[in-house]
Amino acid sequence: MTIKIAVQAAPFDLGAEIAALHRDTPAVGAVASFLGTVRNEAGTVSEMCLEHYPGMTEKALAEIVQNAQTRWALHSVTVIHRIGPLAPCDPIVMVAVASAHRDAAFAACAFIMDFLKTQAPFWKQETTADGAHWVDAKDSDTGACARWAAPDL
Repeated sequence: MTIKIAVQAAPFDLGAEIAALHRDTPAVGAVASFLGTVRNEAGTVSEMCLEHYPGMTEKALAEIVQNAQTRWALHSVTVIHRIGPLAPCDPIVMVAVASAHRDAAFAACAFIMDFLKTQAPFWKQETTADGAHWVDAKDSDTGACARWAAPDL
């Protein structure tokens, strides 16, 4: 299995990253991806700054991908998460998974994203007209992980 994990300030090319997942791999029948962007629903966010714990972040992401690999037969996985200052609509994160069949690709992509949101050490700070504030974790993200719990875990 090919795994690419990157934590970077630079933008990424979603199309190129997805193409690389299955290039010259005839066993791949499905690629599923997720792209997360800086949200500004209320029109008040001027910037989001993402921080992380270098070394620990990459290790946490690798463990999440390894856990996905134990559940589904995957050919390749790419996880890229940006850090630093980002503007509304900028891409923050991409998860892309290639497998022989769509069910595995869809499920593994959702699994990786759900656990990335709760287990990878990233911190978000939003800047609005009122100043900067840290974004709290959401109960809905924790709840999303609960759906993956196996009875024997």
